[in-house]
Amino acid sequence: MTQVRADLRNVAIVAHVDHGKTTLVDGMLWQGGAFDARATVEKTGERVMDSGDLEREKGITILAKNTAITYHGPSAAEFGAPEGVIINVIDTPGHADFSGEVERGLSMVDGVVLLVDASEGPLPQTRFVLRKALEANLPVITVINKVDRPDARISEVVEEAQDLLLNLAADIDEVDLDLERLMDIPVIYAAAKAGRADTVQPADGQVPANENLEPLFRAILEHIPAPTYEADAPLVAQVTNLDASPFLGRLALVRVYSGELKKGAWVGLANGPDSDIERVHITELLRTQGLDRVPATVAGPGDIVAVAGMPNIMIGQTLVDLDDPRPKPRIHIDDPAISMTIGINTSPLAGKIKGHKLTARQVRDRLAQELVGNVSIRVLPTDRPDAWEVQDRGELALAILVETMRREGFELTVGKPQVVKRIIDGVVHEPWERATIDVPEEHLGAVTQLMAARKGQMETMSNHGSGWVRMEFVLPSRGMIGFRTQFLTQTRGTGIAASISEGYAPWAGEIESRNTGSLVSDRSGQVTAFSLQRLEDRGTFFVDPGEETYEGQIVGENSRNEDMEVNVVKAKEMTNMRSANADVFESLQARRKLTLEECIEFAAEDECIEVTPEVVRVRKVILSTTERLRQAARRKRSNGN
Repeated sequence: MTQVRADLRNVAIVAHVDHGKTTLVDGMLWQGGAFDARATVEKTGERVMDSGDLEREKGITILAKNTAITYHGPSAAEFGAPEGVIINVIDTPGHADFSGEVERGLSMVDGVVLLVDASEGPLPQTRFVLRKALEANLPVITVINKVDRPDARISEVVEEAQDLLLNLAADIDEVDLDLERLMDIPVIYAAAKAGRADTVQPADGQVPANENLEPLFRAILEHIPAPTYEADAPLVAQVTNLDASPFLGRLALVRVYSGELKKGAWVGLANGPDSDIERVHITELLRTQGLDRVPATVAGPGDIVAVAGMPNIMIGQTLVDLDDPRPKPRIHIDDPAISMTIGINTSPLAGKIKGHKLTARQVRDRLAQELVGNVSIRVLPTDRPDAWEVQDRGELALAILVETMRREGFELTVGKPQVVKRIIDGVVHEPWERATIDVPEEHLGAVTQLMAARKGQMETMSNHGSGWVRMEFVLPSRGMIGFRTQFLTQTRGTGIAASISEGYAPWAGEIESRNTGSLVSDRSGQVTAFSLQRLEDRGTFFVDPGEETYEGQIVGENSRNEDMEVNVVKAKEMTNMRSANADVFESLQARRKLTLEECIEFAAEDECIEVTPEVVRVRKVILSTTERLRQAARRKRSNGN
């Protein structure tokens, strides 16, 4: 007999990056009573759901997170839950590189709230998350957010969102979509930062007339179905995320589909429908309240809870009844598109500071640890025992992993990102992306030329009459590697670009990623102000006087399209007239300090990145100048033959 959990809703908040997902969840938490007068969290404008240091620094969500709001508003009794409705909210990343987190988040829920910026409208990640929701046949609530932006164009964005929805629905053949439900999707108008939402469209640039988020809560209760289950069905609970506790060890976040999960019970653990069943013990059961996890004794159908007691449990596995096991299929994640070699630090300055993690075993164990909780990453061996090929959805996701390891004390050598190629019908295929670019009209020509050099094919171009142009390109994923820096330079920091996977297509030919060369140190030593001043006309430097350098390190960017060997350690001859640095410092140009992401973008094909907790350097893969010349000569002879 089918039963309904009227007191429960499971919903994911999905959108393109920076369209206000996390801000909206924060508003729901505050208005849902997650923080009372004794709460230690202060409403200071910081997003409480973005808890990681990197998330706060970059202003993006990296990991899908869940929270639970107990809603006691006027709509609760109307929908059969007079004592309140528990709304489990999954806050998913908005950046395309973390699409694995989005797919995993959608596997937990029964519907989605789709946020669309009232000015920018649907962007590539909007298309991705909406397509995934439709493929899972999940109901959608559209929220037009930031309606109080001065440049809001609410009516146009609503129409664009509806067009996108219907176009995607027409493309999806493998799912029997409820077209009547699609045509009746509710639209909520919100200003998440102000904590307001309404069903009545405000004027462009104005906050909604309603003073709270009650219309959104009501829409969730009305349009997101309550979990249903068979009363006599056995236990089925799938692992959707992993966490850790200093007291309980590994925690598994599970969605219960049927049966009951009890603290202290013995249950089965399966990898999929055809796998063996392992007998495991639930030592602890934790339920989410607001941002906290509290002990519980039992969880029923529809609940999202954390369990402890299984040190080897993995994402995608299923907890089942030992007497009647019915495991669910593993969670499907799109294949990686970008790879990067990560290994131990092999530079001459490796291990200069005590306490750093230097060994191949430490790097290998850390990458194995990443595999446990990151569903979209893959780690493959290379022909070297101290380096591994790491694959993920995008360049940013890999940069985040390297930055996290750097902050944990690792010293690494990181290769330039490469695309993951496939052979289809005997032809080499590579991943392609769909890029949406917004730029002021005066930069239209420069950006079009930049994309053409990267094999970009323009598909659409529109002008909303606001002085900005929106273009949509399809191009190889290789073309997006190192694109950001050049794009921001060409548009003087005003352009906005975003991209999403477009599948695989035949290899597009060679792409020149950089039209400048490198200034390469030809010897080891300490950088001097005298040598930098003498070489300033050659290009821009990345090093300061007093820094240690070594042969093969990239110390600057050459203004010409060729590499140049330079001596940056030469000191001025001492005389009895003046000191070596007497008149140098005041005339030196400020150096260009590269971040990790900028180093990854800057590196050429024969270069890599040295990463330590204190400094990030670009260097040649082959440090010796003599050996590099020999290799070049051998390649030239080989090509000539």
